[in-house]
Amino acid sequence: MIHDSQNKTITTNRLVLRLFQEKDAPAVTELCNNYNIYKNTLHLPYPYSLQDALSWITHHLDNFNADKSYEFAITKKDSGDLLGAVALSNNEKFINGELAYWVGEPFWGNGYATEAAQAMLDFAFKEKKYHKVFARYFDSNPASGKVLEKLGMKKEGVLVDHVRKENQYKDLVYCGVINLDS
Repeated sequence: MIHDSQNKTITTNRLVLRLFQEKDAPAVTELCNNYNIYKNTLHLPYPYSLQDALSWITHHLDNFNADKSYEFAITKKDSGDLLGAVALSNNEKFINGELAYWVGEPFWGNGYATEAAQAMLDFAFKEKKYHKVFARYFDSNPASGKVLEKLGMKKEGVLVDHVRKENQYKDLVYCGVINLDS
């Protein structure tokens, strides 16, 4: 992982994580206007419009500059194609943050979520000096749990019927990992 703080990018073997730009909105809309993405995410609306993408992207730079959160586009290093998003919140009081991600369905099964999430975890521990990073996923989305397991996260608990989505209560699985160097 190479973190370029001046350009606000993180580079991995196959990916460049960078801030979203307004010009990404059509691609974000195309990827997010997908029921299979919607059903596995907490806050994504469906159907997903261009206006949803634009309003979501609007505050990313301000949040990054304020050290509130870091939301990056996951792009292919060789082509620049947008694959998804990875984000890390910053809870300065507790020196921890939440990791979140989504990858467009055409790109599932290629390890992009794991590679991007690992880069953000490294960023959290090496650059931001977090003590802990946690994540949560719907129990109905075991693929997300596998990504977190590959990062070394341990299941910490299940919040039963914690959120309501599509007129159903969903369990949220919480996972976390401690920075042993903190």
